[in-house]
Amino acid sequence: MSSVMVVGGDRLKHITDRLAGEGFNEVIHLDGRKSNMVKREIPDHIGFVLVITDFINHNMAKVIKEKAKKQQKPIYFVKHSWSAIRKVIEQVS
Repeated sequence: MSSVMVVGGDRLKHITDRLAGEGFNEVIHLDGRKSNMVKREIPDHIGFVLVITDFINHNMAKVIKEKAKKQQKPIYFVKHSWSAIRKVIEQVS
């Protein structure tokens, strides 16, 4: 499949493992808690951005949304649950 950038959430080992199981060859995770993370760019090869709304500062959510829009990358806001993420994967596939 493609690569995905996950923003937000803390302990995502089970989610990144499941995303790999779904065929995503690269999962980039930014926890979104530190204010300097707003400087990070979305790599060109990323297929879409998942923003996990738990444990993310508001400025990071706003900035990542603007960057995704500028780069014309799909962005999805989900809760920290596999069922919510699974719905997004079904839409994207």
